[in-house]
Amino acid sequence: MASNENSRSAAEIVAAEWSDILSYGTDLINPAVPRAAYQHPSLRELWPMVSHGVLYLSRCTQYPWSRDVGTAFPQSAGGYRVRRESDKTLIGVADTVEEAYELIANNLPDNCGPAVVGTADDL
Repeated sequence: MASNENSRSAAEIVAAEWSDILSYGTDLINPAVPRAAYQHPSLRELWPMVSHGVLYLSRCTQYPWSRDVGTAFPQSAGGYRVRRESDKTLIGVADTVEEAYELIANNLPDNCGPAVVGTADDL
């Protein structure tokens, strides 16, 4: 853990990362994606990260991240396929990004709370 993370709470670390991701341009992600996720208080408490234009959410702030929160994958024909990586479960298919993050928010793991400082092993 970086020394600056030792002095900051998980909520502060998560909030700072959300602030960064919400400012990303279209070269990294469709800005509507993090905005749709951020509208849900339960998702706003999770650690956000972007890879290949996809927003991933984790219950911890360090690698290895948890993989038990759904992810919305954009489909070439439009819409989103929402899948949980930990067990490859298809949570559903959504026509809009807002519907996709509603599915994710409604299918969080049991006892899912704010992200913790640490790795998935710390959960």
